[in-house]
Amino acid sequence: MTIEAQIKQLREELNTYNYKYYVLDASDISDFEFDMKLKTLQDLEAKHPEFFDPNSPTQRVGGTITKNFNTVVHDHRMYSLDNSYSKDDLLAWEQRIKKMVDGPVSYTCELKYDGASISLTYTHGVFVKAVTRGDGVQGDDVTANVKTIKSVPLTLQGDVPEQFDIRGEIVLPFDGFNKMNEERIEIGEEPYRNPRNTASGSLKLQDSSEVAKRPLECLLYTIVGKHLNIQSQFEGLQKAREWGFKVPSAAKLVNSIDEVLEFISYWDTHRHDLPYETDGVVIKVNSFQHQEELGYTAKAPRWAMAFKFKAEQVSTRLNEITYQVGRTGAITPVANLEPVELAGTTVKRASLHNADQIAKLDVREGDEVFVEKGGEIIPKIIAVDITQRPADSQPTEYITHCPECHTELVRQEGEAQHYCPNYNGCKPQIVGRIQHFISRKAMDIDGLGGETVALLVNEGLIENYSDLYELTKEEVLPLERMADKSADNLINGIALSKAVPFERVLYALGIRYVGETVAKKLVKHFKTIDAIIEATEDELIAVDEIGIRIAQSVVEFFNSEANQHIINRLKGFGLQLEISAEILANQTDTLAGQTFVVSGVFTSVSRDELKKMIEDHGGKVGSSISSKTSFLVAGDKMGPSKRAKAEQLNISILSENDFLSLLKSE
Repeated sequence: MTIEAQIKQLREELNTYNYKYYVLDASDISDFEFDMKLKTLQDLEAKHPEFFDPNSPTQRVGGTITKNFNTVVHDHRMYSLDNSYSKDDLLAWEQRIKKMVDGPVSYTCELKYDGASISLTYTHGVFVKAVTRGDGVQGDDVTANVKTIKSVPLTLQGDVPEQFDIRGEIVLPFDGFNKMNEERIEIGEEPYRNPRNTASGSLKLQDSSEVAKRPLECLLYTIVGKHLNIQSQFEGLQKAREWGFKVPSAAKLVNSIDEVLEFISYWDTHRHDLPYETDGVVIKVNSFQHQEELGYTAKAPRWAMAFKFKAEQVSTRLNEITYQVGRTGAITPVANLEPVELAGTTVKRASLHNADQIAKLDVREGDEVFVEKGGEIIPKIIAVDITQRPADSQPTEYITHCPECHTELVRQEGEAQHYCPNYNGCKPQIVGRIQHFISRKAMDIDGLGGETVALLVNEGLIENYSDLYELTKEEVLPLERMADKSADNLINGIALSKAVPFERVLYALGIRYVGETVAKKLVKHFKTIDAIIEATEDELIAVDEIGIRIAQSVVEFFNSEANQHIINRLKGFGLQLEISAEILANQTDTLAGQTFVVSGVFTSVSRDELKKMIEDHGGKVGSSISSKTSFLVAGDKMGPSKRAKAEQLNISILSENDFLSLLKSE
């Protein structure tokens, strides 16, 4: 047998073993034997790189580093679903369907798994790419990470369409989630909050070998494409199983809403026996012909409906109310509960939001309270069982002083939260501001995490984020869990952050109410940090979408001598505190005073690039069509309602090429 034939045979064997183990939950080979075959294949591939295959089973271990996830336009839009919460909602939906299609209608019922939505593309039976849902029109390319998930087939079996997408959810089973948390607690790390967010976060990890260590699974439920030779949703599920996909077996074909309700009733009780998080049932008109007749609204298919299970509630004892201090000084009261199982996880804490919420619920320490998971993720107290309240119970008195630095709290008129005004002396605020400064959307300092920031502050090595730029390797090496290489990474990451563009630096400063969007608008208008510092409230309000509250906050921030000192230090360290000459050269006022609404899918530029062009040339991007809209830029597959409204208001409609020509001529 030739080397190439040996490699091909090993790949086929390992793919078959993977499919049986991770999709069919069956195994006819020991883990040791599997590992030995994989090792043999790895050695052969290493010696014969001419036979490299990106979809070889050896590629599942990961190792690819992705610094930036490219945005990809979906070939077929990923719509969201309309929700229903009662039998009446479903009956009304059924009536709408029967008015639009002829003959009997059947339905496919499927469980609604709570994970991260994904779209997988296959060409000639080979896995090509994986893209997150994003905004439904476009998402992030996470192919390298998804390739590590064992239940995602890299090659398909049987007679498959030439090209198609298949949609599903990346989920983290409870057992795997609990094991991951046990390991994190063992090494002193904060446990992950819930399986869904952990699964979603896994897809955006930069190192795919880290994703490979996580016990993620991929559950598939919708095939989309042309020339599929499939007539219905239920047939599509059966085909997907035959081709090698992990398709949940709970799906059921029914012929009436009464049968749909039976399915819902059964799984509302039995969902807690499942190994994954679920939050409802998805009901789809089964026939693809009927689906085509029913079509879509602007946001959702008319032929599908999600029935959401009622959020699970439990009662438990509220042991203590404590208070947390955020980076802006905002105080958040927290209910510390007697641990209780709720929707598959142990709940120990719930937010009480603010003093008004405490007063509204009249919640007190020692109360028996009813806890619910909003959307089955965030625990919240919804009521108090007054009948079980102790006779000596006293109303909760909201704290008057900061729990960390003991400064008297303030509460501005019209605001719900109390604040600690000790901006420069309250440790949680200091740590929180620096953690915000280094975060991914801000300075994105590689090698520096939130816990390391706390260590640096506690050890007295830094007092504010400008101090980061004077740190040395020798200073950080003695820190807990800091090795030689990680110390190098930290110092190098800080140095590299000096190239982060101005708009992200401004956001990183942590000015209250100045998020990413506001920072971009301020930078675009004022061009330099000095111009922003010198701006009056009136000059700030004159900027598009900047209101009085933001303007006051910006002026207050830069009036602080301590903040002025920090800004001067950042200038000295070489951070980008003005728009670069290159960016300035690409900006004009060509489209000033004009508002554009962008809709549809574009070919030569992405939607985000198109919006950036508008903003770079002085125009404004609107979210919806109104009498103030100057132009509608219409891409492929734009909803008919936008076009109709634009025509009704006599708004000019531009194609992608029309817009690019307009920009060029101007």
